[in-house]
Amino acid sequence: MKIQRILFATVPFDGHFSPLTGLAAHLKQLGHDVRWYVGGHYGGRVTKLGLVHYPCVKAPVINQENMDELFPERKKIKNPIARARFDVKHTFLSPIPGYVDDLVKIHDEWPFDLIVYDLACLGALLVQELLAVKGVAVGVLPLFESESNLPSDDPGRNAIARSVARWAKRAKIHFQFNIIMKPCSTLFNELRVKYGLPPEPGFMFDAVFRNAHLYLQSGVPGFDYPHRKLSPNVRFVGPLLPNKSNGKASFAHADETLKYNRVILVTQGTFERDVEKIIVPTLEAYKNDPETMVIVTTGGSGTAALRQRYPQPHFLIEDFIDYDAVMPYASVYVTNGGYGGVMLALQHKLPIVVAGVHEGKDDIAARVQFNGVGIDLKTETPKAGQIRRAVATVLSDNNYRKRAHQLSEEFRNYPANEIATGYIGGLV
Repeated sequence: MKIQRILFATVPFDGHFSPLTGLAAHLKQLGHDVRWYVGGHYGGRVTKLGLVHYPCVKAPVINQENMDELFPERKKIKNPIARARFDVKHTFLSPIPGYVDDLVKIHDEWPFDLIVYDLACLGALLVQELLAVKGVAVGVLPLFESESNLPSDDPGRNAIARSVARWAKRAKIHFQFNIIMKPCSTLFNELRVKYGLPPEPGFMFDAVFRNAHLYLQSGVPGFDYPHRKLSPNVRFVGPLLPNKSNGKASFAHADETLKYNRVILVTQGTFERDVEKIIVPTLEAYKNDPETMVIVTTGGSGTAALRQRYPQPHFLIEDFIDYDAVMPYASVYVTNGGYGGVMLALQHKLPIVVAGVHEGKDDIAARVQFNGVGIDLKTETPKAGQIRRAVATVLSDNNYRKRAHQLSEEFRNYPANEIATGYIGGLV
């Protein structure tokens, strides 16, 4: 592939920005002119990669750190459907005109050959179409299905059960995409028409699958549902993970973990800031169990208060810990279902306990259980007893760890950056 001018564009959320950093650094090492458009504090991380950073100028910076401040009415929305619509509208749709203005101006100054964007950066999709440049979308969430691309049937079920399951899946997807999110899809098409682009049928994110020249899906087929078909531009590339520039990381408390019968790593990621949902129930479950070490990463939410509330010597509570460093010492991973963390846990052969519902976490949790690598608690607010029982189950039943080992081997056969680069080379 000859040297290309490649612009990365992502929304300012860690789960959308970080997975692409490894690929961007890899393309730069190959000699391409790689630059990045993203708002907020992510600019500093772009420059640390040695890349030129284009900040948001017209587009607002909206993410988990300032949403409640910018939209105080959000806290009053208790209905999960209304809240989902609110979040999608304000984080992904309303900023589109600003993204378009910024990206068009960048292209005027530096005519990039290719734009690589996360699936939620819908402004980049519009710019790809408006400027007629090659566009590569990246799936940083599990591959979700539209009504025309349902997961295939489970051959282990009888005909009646399979028929009922098919109907239930179709009804659920229709309800989620064409009823719950219909106002958002309508707004998306209004924005498309504003720019002289034709409206898109169905769910708004299906437009990314249809219109991106290439869709790179983070993950492996083994973690996905069996599909009847895939869109012709979809390619599994393996787990796209954050760039590692300093070699293998070390875990300062590694020796301490050896004192315990089991080590539980628990997190709620960086988006969910209410520690009462998963972190507190997990600490409550093991506060009187000195044989179990619990390692907590808070994402910067309430760390000091948690340390004061739970001073037990078998608890380690930190803002952030390098997962590659700590996961080799963990026995089980308790999470709300962030996709990147789940991918890392499977790479490290860890069984998983998931308690997540919103922001697509229910889909990730369902795949964890479907693929036999863990337990889906089917709630965002598990009780301490639920967590303790689920952890005991995944640790006592060797099938969970066996299946995690199998997926880890599949991951090993998917060097993501190299595979993604090969597909990009074929496109350009």
